[in-house]
Amino acid sequence: MFEFINDEDERGQVGIGTLIVFIAMVLVAAIAAGVLINTAGFLQSKGSATGEEASAQVSNRIDVVSAYGNVNTTSEIVDYANLTVRQAAGADNINLSKSTIQWIGPDKALTLTHNDTAANDTEFATESIKGDNTDVLVDQSDRIKIVMYAGGSNESGTGLNDGITAGLSAGDEVQLTLTTQYGSKTTYWATVPESLKDKNAVTL
Repeated sequence: MFEFINDEDERGQVGIGTLIVFIAMVLVAAIAAGVLINTAGFLQSKGSATGEEASAQVSNRIDVVSAYGNVNTTSEIVDYANLTVRQAAGADNINLSKSTIQWIGPDKALTLTHNDTAANDTEFATESIKGDNTDVLVDQSDRIKIVMYAGGSNESGTGLNDGITAGLSAGDEVQLTLTTQYGSKTTYWATVPESLKDKNAVTL
C-alpha cells in the first residue's frame, strides 16, 4: 500500500517539490488576501460616501413656513407667488442660489433657477426676511422669501403660464418642488382662493 523511497537523492527531490508547491500556495493565498483587502477598502469608502450622500438628501431639506400671492387688482390675477422658507431640523447650510424650483400647473411646467436681481419668466429671486444672508439659510431661525413671477405676458406669450392665463386665476393650483444642492426635495401645493376681488394679497 505504501511505497517507501530509500534512495536519498529521490527523497530530496520529493522534499523540494513539496516545498515549491507550499510556497506557491502561500503566494496565491497572499495575492488573494491582498485583492480581498483592497476590494473591502474600496467598498467601505464607497459605502461611506453613499451613506453620507443619502443622509444629506434626507436631512438637508427646506421647510415652507408660509406662502402668499400678490394680486393684480386690475386683472384680478396673482402675478407673483411668494414662499417663506427655513432650514428643516438638523439641516446644514442650504444655498438657495444653487437650488431649483419645479413649477407645474395650471398650464405650464418649468424648472426655475435663481436670479440675483429679480424674478422673471424662468428664474426666481430671494429676499432676506430674518438673518444675514439673502440666499443662504445658515440657522433654523433664518427666514428667506422666495419670489416667483407668475404673471406671464399677454403679448409675447412667455411666462410660467405661457401667456395662456397671464397669471394665476381664482381657484388655480400649482405644484412647487424645491430641490436643494444636496438633492433633497420639498413639495408644496399652492392653491389660489376662489375669489380675488378687492384683494391685494392672498394666502396660497
